[in-house]
Amino acid sequence: MSMRRLRRLLTAWITGYVLSSVAGGIMLAELQLHPWRRPLAHAQQAEAIVRERYGAELQNVQIAAADGVPLSAWYVQPHNANGMHVLLLHGVQDNREGVAGFAEPLMAQGYSVLLPDSRAHGESGGTLATYGLLESDDVHRWVNWLYKAHGSRCVYGFGESMGAALVLDSLNEAPQFCAVVAEAPFSSFRNVAFERSALYLGAPTWIGKTILRLPVEVGIGYAKLRYHLDFDDDNPVDAVAHSSTPILLIHGTADVNILPHHSETIAARSPSHVVLWEVPGAAHCGASSVQPQMFWTRVLGWFDSHRQLPAPAMNAT
Repeated sequence: MSMRRLRRLLTAWITGYVLSSVAGGIMLAELQLHPWRRPLAHAQQAEAIVRERYGAELQNVQIAAADGVPLSAWYVQPHNANGMHVLLLHGVQDNREGVAGFAEPLMAQGYSVLLPDSRAHGESGGTLATYGLLESDDVHRWVNWLYKAHGSRCVYGFGESMGAALVLDSLNEAPQFCAVVAEAPFSSFRNVAFERSALYLGAPTWIGKTILRLPVEVGIGYAKLRYHLDFDDDNPVDAVAHSSTPILLIHGTADVNILPHHSETIAARSPSHVVLWEVPGAAHCGASSVQPQMFWTRVLGWFDSHRQLPAPAMNAT
């Protein structure tokens, strides 16, 4: 093959790679920022369970976000309420029903529960999911609502997947949780974006950080230019490091959706107030299925052992 032909082929390949990366990056960004909205499908069933098992009412509540977006949730105070509340946060492309199963063991122990739909999910308003950039303040407002409207003695955070990252990100706003449980969070948006791009194609993780790096970077840059969202600021690992809130991290060793090293990174950065429980054989958010008894022993024990707000962190790392 002549050098001239080789240069032409190389130029064509590079041009095609760059153009496809730009198009793919923009499409990826739009898909992630505008997730499919799952409608509520079991509201009547949930109302019946709450009424029959806990002698309580399933209340539909709503507050406004800082940008005016309406945020919707379910609130339940069981008949044996202990004066403490748990805020339950769901994963991406899900809604409050996705974490409703976790509410029952908590209510049985007297905890009141609040199950919000994240913005751009379920019945909450908004068109953009920002994975913590805007949701952090949304969580902060829900926590304030529980303290002010219901006189909570303690508010705890509980999140799954994206919800786990949101509850950790929210620690940047104010240290208002007595304690937090987060299952399968990401440590930083950028790192998980590289890994998820490879996952979508069924490719090894290293592909996301090499061949797919350009489209991911294009997508992150597009989000910043088009929607003024800087995902370089979306780092739960930093929020945790600047907090003193006691945190129980749970991560399955068989999780390929968000790899266990994300929780390991968060725990290693903040060993003074973070405990990591890695569950052998558990897939993404599957700890409660693989080891249900141990799961609830640890979660309830974690909340029970932290019944006051921690002092603010003095020396952030």
